[in-house]
Amino acid sequence: MPDLKTTHPALFLREEELRRGVELLYFAYRDFTRDPDVLLAKSQYGRAHHRVLYFVSRNPGTSVSGLLSLLRITKQSLSRVLGQLVDDGFIDQQQGTTDRRQRLLYLTDNGTQFERQLFEPQRTRMAQAYKKAGPDAVAGFWQVLLGIVDDDERNAVLEHIRKLEG
Repeated sequence: MPDLKTTHPALFLREEELRRGVELLYFAYRDFTRDPDVLLAKSQYGRAHHRVLYFVSRNPGTSVSGLLSLLRITKQSLSRVLGQLVDDGFIDQQQGTTDRRQRLLYLTDNGTQFERQLFEPQRTRMAQAYKKAGPDAVAGFWQVLLGIVDDDERNAVLEHIRKLEG
């Protein structure tokens, strides 16, 4: 992997270094989403469908309102995407046990299989990048990503991650 370090530690906040980081983030996201985008296009789905599948997979039994809060999207946008995924048999909605108005979301077997197909190339790409970079770089990368998250959302994101890690 080419060396992208600045010549002096204090230079990383210069305009050019900030632009380099933004560009690398854009290019990484482009390549990170390319393989799933091909699979999604074959099913006439988009990245919003992928995000819903991913987060329902990671949070089985989450409520619709919980998913809205997690994704920070409009109810109308989620309704359209979720409706397609339910109609196509990828997500099952179950009534809440304590609040019957609540809709709890689970992947079906087909949804689990499709989510895994979408995730596999991303998992492979992340694993290879982590291995090449090493544990200190990975920890730094996570810190940078967390620093990009809005201040008022950072604790919720950390809590979400801690919950998943058990």
